[in-house]
Amino acid sequence: MKRIFRHRLLTTLDWYIIKKFLGTYFFSIALIIAIAVIFDFNEHIDKLNKASAYEIAFQYYLNFIPYFANLFSPLFVFIAVIFFTSKLAENSEIIAMFSTGMSFKRMMVPYMLSAAFIAGLTLWLGSEVIPKGNVVRVDFETRYKIHHTNRDNTDGLTNVQLEVEDGVIAYIERFSTYDQTGHRFSLDKFEDKKLVSHMTARTITYDTTSVEKYHWIAKKYMVRDMSGNVETISQGNELDTIIRFEPSDFLIKNGQQETMSSPELRQYIRQQKARGFGNIQDFEIEYHKRYAMSFASFILTIIGVSLSSRKRKGGMGLHLGIGLGLSFGYILFQEVASMFAVANVMSAFWAEWLPNVVFVIIAIYLYIKAPK
Repeated sequence: MKRIFRHRLLTTLDWYIIKKFLGTYFFSIALIIAIAVIFDFNEHIDKLNKASAYEIAFQYYLNFIPYFANLFSPLFVFIAVIFFTSKLAENSEIIAMFSTGMSFKRMMVPYMLSAAFIAGLTLWLGSEVIPKGNVVRVDFETRYKIHHTNRDNTDGLTNVQLEVEDGVIAYIERFSTYDQTGHRFSLDKFEDKKLVSHMTARTITYDTTSVEKYHWIAKKYMVRDMSGNVETISQGNELDTIIRFEPSDFLIKNGQQETMSSPELRQYIRQQKARGFGNIQDFEIEYHKRYAMSFASFILTIIGVSLSSRKRKGGMGLHLGIGLGLSFGYILFQEVASMFAVANVMSAFWAEWLPNVVFVIIAIYLYIKAPK
């Protein structure tokens, strides 16, 4: 029992690899982000001087740093693995490990534990922490117009149709965001596939001052209730009513999906699908990307170790060149696949996981070949 217990414990060498791996990972992130912050500040200094030092530091850059660090986490994982492992190989430390009877599979254990820590951290940040910070960051960017292209696409919508409840279909010919008003509104209620109620209104306005949710004010309305062969008509100039939907259900802002936690995204996607609202590709892509990018830490770690564990004449430069090429290829592949999802050529799930599937095949090939 003692022998088995000791075998399962991490050795000093394991902790050495874990500390070096994670240390290199966080150092590379800190270095790149520091450069990014300097460039960003210099580029937008004419806009940033309109904000206070507290707003710049704590509302913008405090949320800017984790957002971009998490965005390029796969690249940092690859760089950290290749940089540290290449140094081990160059100093003949890996040869010394193998000479003691350690297998390549056993050497991968501390690397995979480190990758698991990074994957968990990336998923937690991307699912819970960063979305909350993005709310503050996007609000800062909107107020001070740091990014001129980051404008909402919510000036208005036409032909909005969605299921607000089971068997209740709402339709708005044109919706204006500035006054939260829909024009030429209709609401149809079905029971057993039969129309039992039909409401129309010239305009319908969402009451933002009401403490009650889903409060709408219909003007120039008419309601037709059908019960068998009997039809009852009521009409008037104004009607306060509760209809179970709100403008945020169909008005989508640029980057809105990045301000929602993963549970909120999952609920929003499920709700919008149930309502028949189809313009949710960006939300599905964001949801699956968070999990796919976290899992990529394992794949890129295996590829990085397999490439850089052997001592070569080209040294670290060759390893870094190949590693950077593969990591940028992964990021580019992911972006191209996301475009296919937006165009409805493939599902958001496959768009985000297809790069992982392809790179898993590459990782398995390199892993098998590395010990030889």
